[in-house]
Amino acid sequence: EVQLVESGGGLVQAGDSLRLSCAASGFTFDDYAIGWFRQAPGKEREGVSCISSSDGSTYYADSVKGRFTISSDNAKNTVYLQMNSLKPEDTAVYYCAAAYGSSCLEPLYYIDIDYWGKGTLVTVSS
Repeated sequence: EVQLVESGGGLVQAGDSLRLSCAASGFTFDDYAIGWFRQAPGKEREGVSCISSSDGSTYYADSVKGRFTISSDNAKNTVYLQMNSLKPEDTAVYYCAAAYGSSCLEPLYYIDIDYWGKGTLVTVSS
């Protein structure tokens, strides 16, 4: 059974940090790009960051560039999203997603995704 399980969300104040984790199982981790998407209330789901094991590429949305860092521990089949200098506009449900054979030289799009996690809520208070 394929599973992507997110953890690490919570309520923090503006300027604080959080680290999200995405633990993957049930598929060959190295064959997939793993991305983070987020969806704020009343807004569409947007791609935040992505990492590809196949070519080592990473992607960051402009809104998080310089503040968020994505990394992967392939031995643990886990991807992390370190989020620093959090802002109230970062408040959203954060979803982990897997896309077969994808590079992260360009952002992942909804149509690219083969598997989704159930999400973890990040709330940043001002």
